[in-house]
Amino acid sequence: MPIEIKELNIKINVTDNQNPPASGNNSGGNNEQNDIIAQCVEQVLEIISKTRER
Repeated sequence: MPIEIKELNIKINVTDNQNPPASGNNSGGNNEQNDIIAQCVEQVLEIISKTRER
């Protein structure tokens, strides 16, 4: 018998690190963060659209 998950709770803690990295170049990390955030938003929007179709 398949198991159906009706609710999924995700909890995260985000901290803002005020100290810049030792490498001195922060633009690469910032672009990487933006890419990850964009991917997460896309996945969430896909999940929402799939649940609305049902």
